[in-house]
Amino acid sequence: MSSKVRGQRDGSPPPPAEPLPHPVVDNHCHLDIAAVSGLDVAEALAAARAAGVPRIVQIGCDLEGARWAVEAARAHEGLVAGVALHPNEAPRLAALGRLDDALAEIESLAALDVVRAVGETGLDHFRTGDEGRASQEESFRRHIDLAKRLDKTLVIHDREAHDDVLRVLDAESAPSRWVMHCFSGDAGFARECLDRGAHLSFAGTVTFKNADPLREALALAPRDRILVETDAPYLTPTPFRGRPNGSYLIPLTMRAMAQVRGDDLGELCAAVEANTFAAFGGPWAPLGVDPSSTEDGSTPEA
Repeated sequence: MSSKVRGQRDGSPPPPAEPLPHPVVDNHCHLDIAAVSGLDVAEALAAARAAGVPRIVQIGCDLEGARWAVEAARAHEGLVAGVALHPNEAPRLAALGRLDDALAEIESLAALDVVRAVGETGLDHFRTGDEGRASQEESFRRHIDLAKRLDKTLVIHDREAHDDVLRVLDAESAPSRWVMHCFSGDAGFARECLDRGAHLSFAGTVTFKNADPLREALALAPRDRILVETDAPYLTPTPFRGRPNGSYLIPLTMRAMAQVRGDDLGELCAAVEANTFAAFGGPWAPLGVDPSSTEDGSTPEA
């Protein structure tokens, strides 16, 4: 996400990918970060829809990003929001004596109808050292509580903190719906998460040359627990790694996922769409479609 890799290599946006045979949802995107670099949000949404990605979960990772996510979801059909303080944001705010106030604002935003998720929250042992981990864990625990009280989906960021993420979840009791964002573990860790009720969300990293343990986790995951995301503008799938990512490139990741699993692409896309609705509390109207045009807001058949 967010504050984790702001050093994306320079490069022009990749060309459009071949559209998917069935729509899927990009369940984790950071349009606000890409917009800082000049992204036209309306054009990005149009490109996503053309690729077969008519719905996006826009994730805000600090107060400014959370506010942006809410306003974007209000302005654009097809977008819903997730709001939280990123694990690397929590220690910074705690050091300033502002963590409690920031969490109070996150709670206020999370209560809004356009917000489907509390996240991304969690633990990051890569960028936060020992001095910041207590406040990071406190923030994680409070986000878990918030997700349960508001009946929102919990979206977890886990970077080099597998054991501690599970420890905190076991201590606090996970909410009924929770997602491992940009799943980064192996098959053993996947089983641990699945046993606790997680949906596993796979990003462009599953296409990377050195990602065999991640592909093994994808292969063993039940079809009804798999999601897909971009984490755009980061984690662009092969062969465009290092260039700006976008929801319109989800087809590259989905085709790689289907190949790893030996699944029919259309069937896997249909499952991922249904899984995302289950994980995030039901369908919402797609981009560019009047929500009154279908009974449940789903994409009309061609």
